[in-house]
Amino acid sequence: MQIYMNGKMVPKEQATVSVFDHGLLYGDGVFEGIRSYNSHVFLLKEHIRRLYDSAKAIDLAIPMSQEEMVRAVVETCRVNDVRDGYVRLVVTRGPGDLGLDPAKCKVGPNIIIIADNITLYPKECYEEGLPTITVATIRNVPEALNPRIKSLNYLNNILAKIEASNAGVKEAIMLNAQGFVAEATGDNVFFVRDNVLSTPHPTSGSLEGITRNAVMAIARAMGVEVREPVTSRYDLYTADEVFLTGTAAELIPVVRIDRRVIGAGKPGPMTLELLKRFHAFVRDPANGEKIP
Repeated sequence: MQIYMNGKMVPKEQATVSVFDHGLLYGDGVFEGIRSYNSHVFLLKEHIRRLYDSAKAIDLAIPMSQEEMVRAVVETCRVNDVRDGYVRLVVTRGPGDLGLDPAKCKVGPNIIIIADNITLYPKECYEEGLPTITVATIRNVPEALNPRIKSLNYLNNILAKIEASNAGVKEAIMLNAQGFVAEATGDNVFFVRDNVLSTPHPTSGSLEGITRNAVMAIARAMGVEVREPVTSRYDLYTADEVFLTGTAAELIPVVRIDRRVIGAGKPGPMTLELLKRFHAFVRDPANGEKIP
């Protein structure tokens, strides 16, 4: 495996960063998880734009253009012959001293691109659906650390994931400080009621997911009404269908929340139709950047 490191391809064993990198010391940096399908990097330009938006929000200057970053991701996939896989793109603040001040990071950011394979959930989870719980860990308050920034500091999500694991389930649904639904630990939340598709607005404390937006566009093309309401646990408990979306997870049904059975207790018809159409959407060459 070859890793892209600051403009060069290096063997995995040599792809290292300084122990003084503020990405390691403080989670000071941003990242993107990206998928490739059918020799195309899916919605790559949208991912790169979000990366640069996150970097701007934390005042981190990336020393290459978005177009150059697109080419670097495609080249990393080509070199590693990743045609259907996963890309992790990381930009750290770079090495500094042991203080918090990012101005002390004089060397500049580290830009790292890893192209590999990933499987988030077993096949049976897509066929049978996931049980989930809501957890006590509250999603970060946007006024403190906006969840729309995809930063390297994922401790908030990790704490919620620990709660889910301790409860014997694979995923957790996080609430915001007002008690409304924000998102899962790494995915956006959707629910269906009376053939209307809904998902919490990003201002509720969720990431504006690339897969989320793609699913909303697919649903609208089907003629489905799509809403972004303030969402409570009651809305999820009483929904006809619930599912999660994310780059790695794609679209995965939820059949139980806090021991309440959702709908018929199995993946619902809209969920299955959206999943089928999503699989076709991701493999359309028009929706990605070609890997030579």
